[in-house]
Amino acid sequence: MSNAATNVHDYDAITKVVQHYIDGARSGKGSDMKSAFHKDATIFGYVGPDLFAGPIQLLFDWNDENGPASGLQARIASIDIIDTVATVRLELDDWTGHRFTDLFTLLKVDGQWQIMNKVFHLHAADG
Repeated sequence: MSNAATNVHDYDAITKVVQHYIDGARSGKGSDMKSAFHKDATIFGYVGPDLFAGPIQLLFDWNDENGPASGLQARIASIDIIDTVATVRLELDDWTGHRFTDLFTLLKVDGQWQIMNKVFHLHAADG
């Protein structure tokens, strides 16, 4: 039934997907976060005045070049689930000196949650 209460299992499954992403950020290996994303996922956000946009492979490549973020602090600020669709807001501090807010959209594909899109905000160094 479409208006049934969301299963706690879905929250746990989404948290695990996001944890793969966080673990990949900490290790500095795009391959460690790749399983969190659908193969056709996309990324969008600004790095200064420049739009960083395209296939999710751009994130994996950037992560490989950026290196490990062993001091990374990550907090899931919200998870919202509507049947087979979900959104997650993730706050990240000290990703090799940067602070990000990530917004993910997820879809339950063949029974598995996957990130379909990442939109991010790179906070200015002073706030």
